[in-house]
Amino acid sequence: MENSEFLKFVQLDQLPLALVAVALAWILTRAITRILGGLGERFGTRRLLLKQVASLSRVVILFLAVIFVVTTLVEFSNEALLALSGTAAVAFGFAFKDILASIMAGLILLFDRPFQVGDRISFAGYYGEVVEIGLRSVRLVTLDDNLVSVPCNKFLTDGVASANAGELHQMVVLHFYIGCNEDFDRAKRIIYDAAVSSRYVYLDKPIQVDLRERAVEGMATFFALQLTLKAYVFDGRFEVAFGTDVTERAKRAFKEKGIHTVGELLTPATAVATA
Repeated sequence: MENSEFLKFVQLDQLPLALVAVALAWILTRAITRILGGLGERFGTRRLLLKQVASLSRVVILFLAVIFVVTTLVEFSNEALLALSGTAAVAFGFAFKDILASIMAGLILLFDRPFQVGDRISFAGYYGEVVEIGLRSVRLVTLDDNLVSVPCNKFLTDGVASANAGELHQMVVLHFYIGCNEDFDRAKRIIYDAAVSSRYVYLDKPIQVDLRERAVEGMATFFALQLTLKAYVFDGRFEVAFGTDVTERAKRAFKEKGIHTVGELLTPATAVATA
């Protein structure tokens, strides 16, 4: 179908109104995001809920804006529908199949909810907080403050892990390595005390320190004791701060009590090889 046949159904006199609608939709989505984001920072316990409301509001506003613009610009008479449907469907199908697949996947993600805005997820080698679930892509901020955009349809075929699954609190796992001849009972108490006294810990969840012996590969293979701390932070944003706090406390206490970590037991050459 020639372009002139399409254009005769387009109401160009309505173009200013359509542009105003697009501008208003953009301003409204930005305002909602900023307002609800600010409220989320003020009321921390509701932060994830407010982020999810903001994300869903953006999708609804954009969807309504698209419908309004299309119905305003195009005269949907029977003749127009017959003329446009076949050719337009084929053209859009080929030109925008990947975008349409991502949009459909975005709608599925919003309603199926394998993860939510505010969740900290691992996907395709990336780990970070989901800041937006859009119609085309999911955006997450990694721990080194990079913004990563992933097409929504990727999440329908590949596995994704959520660390907090819609909750503010989140488990943090830390590993410590000491020599096999060290006082592991005292080391476990030190790690536990470091965790329970941290200002970031969520005490409504259990704190656990596990012990196992494992091989350490270096210039030569030797065995060490791995102590694994499993504890929760009250807000996933503080997982790095919690890990730093606990590690500093534990390392200081190890030094005071004469407990040697694996790094202290290795020679410089072996330490480089195991790093």
